Amino acid sequence: MNEQIPSDAEVNNFLERLERDARKGGYSLNPNKEFTRGLVKGLLINERRYGYLSCPCRLAADDREKDLDIICPCYYRDPDLAEYGACYCALYVSRDIARGQKEPIPVPERRITMDKRKKLGLTGAEISGSIRLSAPVWRCLVCGYLCGRDAPPELCPICKASKDRVERFL
Repeated sequence: MNEQIPSDAEVNNFLERLERDARKGGYSLNPNKEFTRGLVKGLLINERRYGYLSCPCRLAADDREKDLDIICPCYYRDPDLAEYGACYCALYVSRDIARGQKEPIPVPERRITMDKRKKLGLTGAEISGSIRLSAPVWRCLVCGYLCGRDAPPELCPICKASKDRVERFL
């Protein structure tokens, strides 16, 4: 048996955790259980392959720094949900879609690679101004959480994103 393929028990356990975390955060998972299980299986395969939960619907670079934006939940989840009612891979969906009151529509790819992001100057650390702060401001690139402290949090208290997914904002 291929060691990359997670067992049904592993998929079930991760799916339960994902559902619990989504509910706590005010999110809904895709109600199509078979489809959602396939995405969860892909996430677990990618975690084994790369060491992180890269989106199973995108091509990962096998470089955590380059793939920070596509580690689930990805940076694009919230804008995609707001605009299209689902994230790119459709793991997360709006409440209307989860309740069956609305059908999901295709979500276009909006990913900009981290290299291109930096070239375009799209990092919060590049923002300058005349504001004097007693501590740096850090922003979670997943959920937008802001905090003022000397160092970034090890884990975002809102979405649990790791420290490497937090940037200096001001």
